[in-house]
Amino acid sequence: MIGFAVAVLMMPQTARALDLSTPAFKQGEKIPSKYTCDGAGMNPALTFGGAPANAKQLVLTMHDPDVPKTLMPSGNFDHWMVWDIAPASKGIAEGKGATMGTNGAGKTGYIGPCPPDREHRYFFRLYALDVPLAGKMFKDRAALEEAMKGHILAQTELMGRYEKIKK
Repeated sequence: MIGFAVAVLMMPQTARALDLSTPAFKQGEKIPSKYTCDGAGMNPALTFGGAPANAKQLVLTMHDPDVPKTLMPSGNFDHWMVWDIAPASKGIAEGKGATMGTNGAGKTGYIGPCPPDREHRYFFRLYALDVPLAGKMFKDRAALEEAMKGHILAQTELMGRYEKIKK
């Protein structure tokens, strides 16, 4: 029993988990309208940390999996894809990004939540990769995820909800 305790005490400390948060809302809470089609439509400030020491790049995606299949056969809408983020980065400022990909509306950059029917969930996912994706472009989240396959060292997510303001 004593030998076990000594072994545990001598083990190196494990790395902190990848972290993603925003001052705009907490996990599972409502996304303020400022960041949606009912407001300015800019991205919220995001804070991250805890990237593994061997990470070469961070990647961020935001998508809505609650889109009616009559509008999008996949049931998903990509709101934001950002890559080429330095692993030492502490976050993304409000209204800013790094190398941004094409969103579900076919435009580059962030597009705020604007659910057509009811409250939807929006998943912000942060990935730490062991390879850089600098200089590459991706037509959609599926292509980005394919490029990341086998290279994800750590990942985390933050989910917010939004229902369009009824006028």
